[in-house]
Amino acid sequence: MPEPLAAPVAKPWFVYLVRAANGSLYCGISDDPQRRFIQHQSGKGARFFHSSPALALAYVESWPSKGEALRQERLIKKLRKSAKEALARSDWQLPVQALG
Repeated sequence: MPEPLAAPVAKPWFVYLVRAANGSLYCGISDDPQRRFIQHQSGKGARFFHSSPALALAYVESWPSKGEALRQERLIKKLRKSAKEALARSDWQLPVQALG
């Protein structure tokens, strides 16, 4: 009798902030933020970095699914710059909101 197949393990998704040369912060999601940052540095991906190159991966947080990461990205994009800066310093937590 064949063994039952194991349930696939969900791959986490990440919300990240990248510091641009002009000081601004770019928010995005990826299943591999380090690879995505390298793409940003090479000028691929977001047009955002055409005018000001990507300098540093400033913040990364993990989410269990792409949908949850997208919701978090939308929340972060609505924040004021001062709140995004605090998040990048990791001295501020985004309020937990119901994800349903």
